[in-house]
Amino acid sequence: MISFANGRAVGYDDVGTGVPVLFLHGFPHNRSLWSPQLGALAVDARTIGMDLRGFGESELGDAGLAGSVDGYADDAAALLDALNVDKVVLAGLSMGGYAAFAFWRRHRHRVRALVLCDTRATADAEAARRARVEMQALAAEKGSIAVANQMIPGMVGKTTRLKNPELVDELHRMMSLAPADGVHAALDALMTRPDSTPTLATIDVPTLIIVGDEDVLTPVKDAQGMHLAIAGSRLEIIAGAGHVSNMERPAAFNHILSEFLVSLTAQ
Repeated sequence: MISFANGRAVGYDDVGTGVPVLFLHGFPHNRSLWSPQLGALAVDARTIGMDLRGFGESELGDAGLAGSVDGYADDAAALLDALNVDKVVLAGLSMGGYAAFAFWRRHRHRVRALVLCDTRATADAEAARRARVEMQALAAEKGSIAVANQMIPGMVGKTTRLKNPELVDELHRMMSLAPADGVHAALDALMTRPDSTPTLATIDVPTLIIVGDEDVLTPVKDAQGMHLAIAGSRLEIIAGAGHVSNMERPAAFNHILSEFLVSLTAQ
């Protein structure tokens, strides 16, 4: 489906009824990353997956906030307005987690709970920023498929690479389809995002942190650090999963998320 948020088209899926859950994808993905979750949770939930600007069916639009996590957050808030949704459980994976932190800072009154998946709070170090600039040059010269080729080894865990090569191929295809200008803008957003470590202590809603034990991009230690800093948070480590734990171990991921949603309604 297509809506319009902040003057640009936004692609989204809206499946089910119940507690609204908004899913924000990582880099360089689109909303199909969340296909194993949309409509598949074991509880009544309204599952909403959106394409961040410049990915999938969402337009990049003009310059300005095109390459910022604040822009992603504001687009999410505008989509919720269009869908007449007040508060959500906000779930973000990797770059989607960075956007979730921005959403908390800018629209915290709309957050019922947070789900932080395979992400981190810290900003890029200088070496990481240099690597982002090099990836922008790679995308400009050889396209998104070259970015996908470079990133796919670290995107999934070793168990998935050995036991589920079809999923590796599916994820590679998704990443290869990312528009080059969306990739460039997202890399700007990634390398300029603020350090969200101070934000962690301000989070006062129920928070679930999920990480694959084979995640090499945002490893378990990053999740453990967020868990220690967010009062009352819950940490779940999924065995045999890498950076896209929701796709690699969907049954385990959905069970954990469904239990968390049940705990919210019990409160």
